[in-house]
Amino acid sequence: MPSDVFRKPTPEEVAAAAGRTIPDLVGPGLRVLFSGINPSLYSAATGHHFARPGNRFWPALHLAGFTPRQLHPAEQGELPALGLGITNVVARATARADELSPAELIAGGEVLAALAGRWQPRVLAVLGVTAYRTAFGRRAAAIGPQDETVGGVPVWVLPNPSGLNAHFQLGALAAEFARLRATVL
Repeated sequence: MPSDVFRKPTPEEVAAAAGRTIPDLVGPGLRVLFSGINPSLYSAATGHHFARPGNRFWPALHLAGFTPRQLHPAEQGELPALGLGITNVVARATARADELSPAELIAGGEVLAALAGRWQPRVLAVLGVTAYRTAFGRRAAAIGPQDETVGGVPVWVLPNPSGLNAHFQLGALAAEFARLRATVL
């Protein structure tokens, strides 16, 4: 990989990333399509999903056994070969997920349902129970497998891996990822 792939964005580049999007990492034959809530400014500045330092997605993915080693966000292109993809409920980058309106989450849920329906992964894993509840009108949803489908695809809700989510430490987060992995092997 070129060394500039790992270059840390400047504060100006991060600030300028507001409203940007990151391409979905999707394709045929996915075991799991992970859906974040929306990209952080840091992720949008780098062009890599879950790139903000302190985000626990990549460590949890590895600790749960989805990847043979902990990948750097710039190595996200390796995921489809492992049967994994990444998208977001809302494409627009913000500093915090709570900057999104309920209407944006609902509209994003419709887009996500169409994406899941098109690619038909074995499981759609939504990372963030509150966003899932809002986007899909499922007020009683909890962490874990859901009774409903999205786009005809079974859904599993995982905790938000953001470092801002203090409810789940890395070990507990990885354990939830591992529960999902056990169902898709």
